Amino acid sequence: MRKVSSFYQTEPVGFRDQPDFWNVVVEISWSGTPRGLLEKTRRVERRVGRTSTFANGPREIDVDILDFAGRLRETGDPILPHPRLSGRRFALAPLAEINPSWSDPRSGRGVADLLRALPKAPRVRRIAPCRSGARSPRR
Repeated sequence: MRKVSSFYQTEPVGFRDQPDFWNVVVEISWSGTPRGLLEKTRRVERRVGRTSTFANGPREIDVDILDFAGRLRETGDPILPHPRLSGRRFALAPLAEINPSWSDPRSGRGVADLLRALPKAPRVRRIAPCRSGARSPRR
């Protein structure tokens, strides 16, 4: 791991009758393909015990690939950057913390601009810094 954001508490999106989520963004070094990384993230989810429920339903873990070195990939799996990233405060807020100069390769808009354009709800609140050995910027 190269950088790890703080943890963020997030109100549920979509299906609202469930507990809040915890979100974190991690920057890693990866020498494989986007598909290889996706396969690895799915193995991690299975190992943690993720169970299938329904779209936007409760889950033990959900690992998404937000960006892959600025690549644009419109077909296949994974689509890059994540197709709903620009509308997700719960992903953009921790991303802005570890990489404030990140820009969406699709639109060219910076992460701060994307955050300003979003409504305040669902609420996202920074709750705790990461305490791992990975480097994380100080606030």
